[in-house]
Amino acid sequence: GKSLSLICGALAWLRDFEEKKQQEEARLLALEGGGPEGGGATAEPDWVAAFVQKKEERDMVDRLKEEQIRRKKREDRLEKIRHNVQLKYAAKRKRSEEDETKRLLQLSKDVLSEGAGVDALDQLDHSEEELILAEYESDEEKKVVSGLEEDDDDLEEEHVTKIYYCSRTHSQLSQFVREVQKSPFGKDTRLVSLGSRQNLCVNEEVRRLGALQLINDRCMEMQKNKHEKKNDEEMDGKKRRVSRTVCPFYSYEQMQFLRDEVLVEVKDIEQLVALGRENKACPYYGSRYAIPAAQLVVLPYQMLLHEPTRSAAGIKLKNQIVIIDEAHNLIDTITCIHSAEVTGSQLCCAHSQLLQYMERYRKHLKAKNLMYIKQILYLLERFVAMLGGNVNQNPGCQAVSQTGTVLKSINDFLFQSQIDNINLFKVQRYCEKSLISRKLFGFAERYGGPATAVKTNKENQKLAGLQNFLLTLQQGSDKEGDPPVEAEDDQLRTASPLMQIEGFLSALTNANQDGRIILNRQSTVGQSSLKFLLLNPAVHFAKVVEECRAVIIAGGTMQPVADFREQLLSCAGVDPARVMEFSCGHVIPPENILPIVLCSGPSNQQLEFTYQTRDLPQMMDETGRILCNLCNVVPGGVVCFFPSYEYEKQVYAHWEKTGLLTRLATKKKIFQEPKKANQVEQVLVEYAKCIKRCSQAGGPMTGALLLSVVGGKMSEGINFSDDLGRCVIMVGMPYPNIKSPELQEKMTWLDKTMPRAAGQAPSRVLIENLCMKAVNQSIGRAIRHQKDFASILLLDHRYARPAIFNKLPQWIRERTQVKPAFGAAFAELRKVRARILCTA
Repeated sequence: GKSLSLICGALAWLRDFEEKKQQEEARLLALEGGGPEGGGATAEPDWVAAFVQKKEERDMVDRLKEEQIRRKKREDRLEKIRHNVQLKYAAKRKRSEEDETKRLLQLSKDVLSEGAGVDALDQLDHSEEELILAEYESDEEKKVVSGLEEDDDDLEEEHVTKIYYCSRTHSQLSQFVREVQKSPFGKDTRLVSLGSRQNLCVNEEVRRLGALQLINDRCMEMQKNKHEKKNDEEMDGKKRRVSRTVCPFYSYEQMQFLRDEVLVEVKDIEQLVALGRENKACPYYGSRYAIPAAQLVVLPYQMLLHEPTRSAAGIKLKNQIVIIDEAHNLIDTITCIHSAEVTGSQLCCAHSQLLQYMERYRKHLKAKNLMYIKQILYLLERFVAMLGGNVNQNPGCQAVSQTGTVLKSINDFLFQSQIDNINLFKVQRYCEKSLISRKLFGFAERYGGPATAVKTNKENQKLAGLQNFLLTLQQGSDKEGDPPVEAEDDQLRTASPLMQIEGFLSALTNANQDGRIILNRQSTVGQSSLKFLLLNPAVHFAKVVEECRAVIIAGGTMQPVADFREQLLSCAGVDPARVMEFSCGHVIPPENILPIVLCSGPSNQQLEFTYQTRDLPQMMDETGRILCNLCNVVPGGVVCFFPSYEYEKQVYAHWEKTGLLTRLATKKKIFQEPKKANQVEQVLVEYAKCIKRCSQAGGPMTGALLLSVVGGKMSEGINFSDDLGRCVIMVGMPYPNIKSPELQEKMTWLDKTMPRAAGQAPSRVLIENLCMKAVNQSIGRAIRHQKDFASILLLDHRYARPAIFNKLPQWIRERTQVKPAFGAAFAELRKVRARILCTA
């Protein structure tokens, strides 16, 4: 509801803006040729000024005329598609005929080439040619316009004033698009949904690669193959190279048709993918070509916040409107996007792959490629040396003499690693343009991958060492590291380690004052790592706020907002007068929510869950007594949030030992939040089924108790509405780990750069804000719609302190009761139960 209200208001403004703009254009065109009128006493301008003024007027009129023609052309085209279904089938039929013609041509070429032989590069297999790096012409190479040829101007349009709507996840964006479809603006709004290739690619060969970086590199390589193939066909009298794979969905005509289909009717990503498959057109590029004419662009905010991704997608923010929804973790997202970490195993593995790749194809690589490969090899050697290791030895067997964590500035790291004489900007640009990580992945897959059989010819026998080395690295990393918790981790393990290293090289090009390098030296080089930590997220957010007409940062639970104002907007150079804050109440009536700050338990034990006291048996016993009493009076589901997985596990074991868990289980079936993401859905389904079964069957068991973790899988994006969450309990205050090197460096940086606020050091404010943001997100899981009702219990007397209390959301704070004793709080909860029973 909040998102839809926001976007409906913005679309209404946009419609008014377009009408006024067209009226102004008509007025200016009507004045064409009239020229400036002279006033009686006004002196005539000199002939130069008059000429300049006339020229500016003519240029402006010409631009308006061209824009009107383009707009009329676009509207006519879309109207024709909207009312003429036959065009769609004609385009599909033409595409099928083209495919059949291509197939027959290829068949004839294959017949002619049989027995004649094909040129190979010095006895290399045909499939190996794709592993050779293309010639890298110069350091100032031309920027390739992705996917556009000289005669494809029809795909390029002028950007109209539009709204970019961003949210956190793909599912949130799909839900938002469905709401737009049902809104009054759903029929005549030109909307396009953007996503990654992982979500939009319809080429099954590419999709099977799994990892996002591999999909990106393979897609770009296939585009490059298409252009190279066209150039090879145009060469007369020269031997043609072996044909390379091109994407059958990358058709300009079909993507142009897909672009128009997207603009005619509002579609979410799933509908866009289905349309792409049906028309054999790439949804990824087809949706990008629709951006200029679109009025509303829906995209994940990672795509908008990362400038290279933004530029590659063709997003232009000049004078546009940006709405960032679900923005409570915006600062963390920017920091995460622009931070990077590489392990010693990845560095050694990349060095081994790259060295053997160079030795294998040295004769086939141009001098510029060899120069850059040697620079990358040197960088990898120095990075491993900074961790106390050697690239020529197995990282899993190399012991590190001095373990611990060391923080360095970017300049100090570059000087101490002796790489300050290398232009990292050029190296990073070379990695990006040459697709070297993709070539290495194919090379390792061919010769070093566990699932790939190595042939027995002499050349491959020389590379047997690479396979053995990679297998050793894999075994070593399995022994040393933690097992992967998600399927995505397995996909990333199969990718080339150079992909992660490219991100680290890019991070090293940040300004010295904006980040730090963390050297984390563990017992072995393989376990050790180098991490870049971004300290100043505003430096990457500045361009967004500078270019846009307006930026709206929105969320259901944004308090406390001081972080956004000071760390993000103020540091980005935003004028304080430009920043406006708006907060509204909740749609539920006051009696539908009962927030209570509980200062002590049933045995009058003061509730203070500090690191020093929370592990005490009496504190865990008191928490158990509180839950037992609550489960006796609260119907349906109870969700209890703990500060960490470790503490939740410790309390659970203690309750099991003392028998308190058995007492709890008589009233509520107990569920625990799993650490693995792929198990969350199953736990939630079972939790919901149990509550529904108990409500229908009656009996002593009244529902379920879900033990969750703040910042875990269930503290964001999960709707515990109605009976799923009649009470939410927050155990203690989830302060972040103050001993974390990253957090300590962030605190030091804030104390140096930010002014004190209300007598508090910025570092202290940061700690409190991080804690309360996590609390507010977790307790917000309970109230999800207008008729919902729930109780919220904050178990810690520190919540009653004004500095903490004032950081609760306003709609909760206004209704919160502070109860020094448990008896008074329990009486309030019984009143709520009585009201529920009366209503029922």
